[in-house]
Amino acid sequence: MISRIDLRGAAFAEGRIDRDLLPRAELDVEAALEKVRPICEDVHHRGTAALIEYAERFDGVRIDRVRVAPEAIERALDELDPAVKAALEESIRRARKVHREQRRTDKTVIVVPGGTVTERWVPVERVGLYVPGGRSVYPSSVVMNVIPAQEAGVGSMAVASPPQKEHGGLPHPTILAACALLGIDEVYAAGGAQAVAMFAYGTEECRPVNMVTGPGNIWVAAAKRLLKGRIGIDAEAGPTEIAILADATADPVHVAADLISQAEHDPLAAAVLVTDSEELAGAVERELETQVAASKHTDDRIVPALSGRQSGIVLVDGIEQGLAVVDAYGAEHLEVQTADAAAVAARVRNAGAIFVGPYSPVSLGDYCAGSNHVLPTGGCACHSSGLSVQSFLRGIHVVDYGREALAEVARHVVTLAEAEDLPAHGAALKARFDWKVPGSK
Repeated sequence: MISRIDLRGAAFAEGRIDRDLLPRAELDVEAALEKVRPICEDVHHRGTAALIEYAERFDGVRIDRVRVAPEAIERALDELDPAVKAALEESIRRARKVHREQRRTDKTVIVVPGGTVTERWVPVERVGLYVPGGRSVYPSSVVMNVIPAQEAGVGSMAVASPPQKEHGGLPHPTILAACALLGIDEVYAAGGAQAVAMFAYGTEECRPVNMVTGPGNIWVAAAKRLLKGRIGIDAEAGPTEIAILADATADPVHVAADLISQAEHDPLAAAVLVTDSEELAGAVERELETQVAASKHTDDRIVPALSGRQSGIVLVDGIEQGLAVVDAYGAEHLEVQTADAAAVAARVRNAGAIFVGPYSPVSLGDYCAGSNHVLPTGGCACHSSGLSVQSFLRGIHVVDYGREALAEVARHVVTLAEAEDLPAHGAALKARFDWKVPGSK
């Protein structure tokens, strides 16, 4: 069901692992780019009419309007299962507690007497938050997108999620209910690339936004790439990933269950075990056979995901090599199930989020840890972070120099300007004084 990659005994230059040796899904975003380009252009030129046509073409439902009526949002909350409501409220409480502590404060540095530089943190004015709605329903993604934006102080937020045929062309009612719990009343029944284009260009119903965040399929990722620059984006999120670094102390029941938990998202989901224990590898393989047979989404998601080239068990010589492997892989979610797991986890450099020990499964982070589950995929954790309050803040340097402070450094400014053959830069300094800048030509 799941392949093995044996790296034991392999020598790597400077201890570096060749990323091409590791399991990884093949996603051709560039090919998808050419398919979404005409869709985005169509939405740009025809607005709501194009969105309505794409809802019928891609989602199989005819809608009259794209914006969801406020009463539909409130009705969804009124009809929400009390247990689901309580779970969402707890998820919101924990996420808000964590994200509230992430807000940065302005910092002023006195460079010289009379000369200061202040870094101001200013929230993005308006954001579009995308919530998937294909194979599964993700009210948790509403929470993970909205909370950091709210805590950053974003003033205007809109949510888009695909229209559902079985719900009369509205997004799934649980998604609408989550929006209501968070005070979001601007929601659109739009999915895929067309939703990203709606946010980027605006329509008769939706004002353009400055930034689009949230996970989605390859078409959403391609649209984000296409429109980046016109809008800011968080990341080109791909299929979900879990990597588990484990040794002989790990429980194979836990490990197998956690691999399956992410494999059930999508046939392209990646599930990777990195271990120095061949005994654990064999026990996990046996557990997978047993647990997969008892799972719900076995044939359409879990088995294709586990048996795909993006998943595998990687055998290593020890935890040192295991750390090198997981750092090269840069997983969206990384579990560390080893002896002294906290110390091992502290040495990891590349991961979207790290889950320490046997009682911190990825599923906890998906819903109620307080952390954010909108995370970098496809190895992007080597250079990018997950969604946070910082994602919605812009640092602006405010420079405030008085006459004397400027005069003190003017000679250096003029010298550097002339060294770069930009004499007008120096002239801008000279124009402020009725004397020749000492040392200048």
